[in-house]
Amino acid sequence: MKKIILDCDPGHDDALAMMLALASPDIDLLAVTTSAGNQTPEKTLNNAMRLLTLMQHQEIPVAGGNRTPLLKPLETAGNVHGKSGLDGAELPDPDFAVQPVPAVELMAQTLRASAEPVTLVVTGPMTNMALFLRVHPELTDKIERIIFMGGAMGLGNWTPSAEFNIYVDPEATKIVLNAGIPLTMAPLNVTHQAQILKPEIEAIGDINNPVAHAFYGLLNFFERYHEAPKWGFKGAPLHDPCTIAWLLHPEMFHSELMNVDVETQGELVRGETVCDYYELTGKPKNTDVLLDIDRDAFIRLITDSLKTFN
Repeated sequence: MKKIILDCDPGHDDALAMMLALASPDIDLLAVTTSAGNQTPEKTLNNAMRLLTLMQHQEIPVAGGNRTPLLKPLETAGNVHGKSGLDGAELPDPDFAVQPVPAVELMAQTLRASAEPVTLVVTGPMTNMALFLRVHPELTDKIERIIFMGGAMGLGNWTPSAEFNIYVDPEATKIVLNAGIPLTMAPLNVTHQAQILKPEIEAIGDINNPVAHAFYGLLNFFERYHEAPKWGFKGAPLHDPCTIAWLLHPEMFHSELMNVDVETQGELVRGETVCDYYELTGKPKNTDVLLDIDRDAFIRLITDSLKTFN
């Protein structure tokens, strides 16, 4: 069983990542921490609590993280995720309390308490992860791996060259990428293949439980943003659940090990992940980069997981 901490900024696709983790008997979700990103820090924290209440996992400790990126002002994605960050469904109000410590300290407490190494799953900006590594370097050997959704080998989705999660806090990303911890990256190259189509969303609407009903509404809202012809999508790309899908079924993906770093200075390319696919720099190969996915198997995993809830 994989022990994980989920650091997220819910967000429709973060919600799906959390759902996959909770539905699987092969994952032990030890804690949830939240970052500012898809929405403001108050909203992403509240959304994590609402999701855990919906899925009846109030036993999982939750803590809010840093309110801003390390250096620059926060930029959010309300145009994608709506005013609440999870528009499209009526979610229950949280019926349990946030932990009285910041995200970095909940991470530290969780790692200290675990007899086994823990995988950190990051589906938002890297701010909390970078702060943790700086504040608690003595605990890095308790981290088995960091798997994150972010970056792209090529085109961005927030600027022409940068993916949103990395663009929000590239300085934090640089700290994480150069920390010497095993890394797996789910970039846009793979997540843009992980599209759910309208008939598949409708099939989720036919699953008879409150969790599936909520995700039916969330996915319908999320899909509308991606209908814009400029994207060339047939459906909605489910970015963040690729992280959990890889943990559960690595055979679902094709990946390549390479050096990945991030641009923090460039006027036009700030936040771009620089992926040394052709081994041009001679730098160590620090990141396993996911490049292809079995989309049909991925969608089956999503729908089968939703069927496990009562």
